[in-house]
Amino acid sequence: MSWSKHRLSSADEFRAVTRGGARSARSHVVVHLSQLTQGEDAPRVGFVVSKRIGNAVVRNRVTRRLREIIRPHLATLPAGSAIVVRALPGIDEQPFSALKDDVDSALGSASGKLARRREAAR
Repeated sequence: MSWSKHRLSSADEFRAVTRGGARSARSHVVVHLSQLTQGEDAPRVGFVVSKRIGNAVVRNRVTRRLREIIRPHLATLPAGSAIVVRALPGIDEQPFSALKDDVDSALGSASGKLARRREAAR
C-alpha cells in the first residue's frame, strides 16, 4: 500500500486538523480527527513524533508502529477525513498491543466527538 495519497504533508494541513478537529488523548498518544473536504479524497494521516521521544532510531520505530496501527482504519474512515497522531513521551516503552489499544480507543472517541459536533451543527 502506498502512503503517498494518505499523507498529510504541509504545516497548514497539520494546523487545520489539530485546531479544527476533535481531539482525544490517552496516556501516550493524542489523536486529532477532522473533516478537511467533502470530496472523494482518501483519508489522510500525519504523525508528530518530536525529539522528546528519543533519537532518530526511536522516533522512526514509533512512527512505523503508529503507521501499522492506523493502516486498517483507513478503509473505515470517511473520504476527506484527516488524522494527526501525536506521540507523547514514554510511547517507545509501550508494548505494541497496549499502544494499539490506546490509539484505537482515542480514534473511536475522537470519531464520536466529531459526529456529535456535526449533528449539533445541523
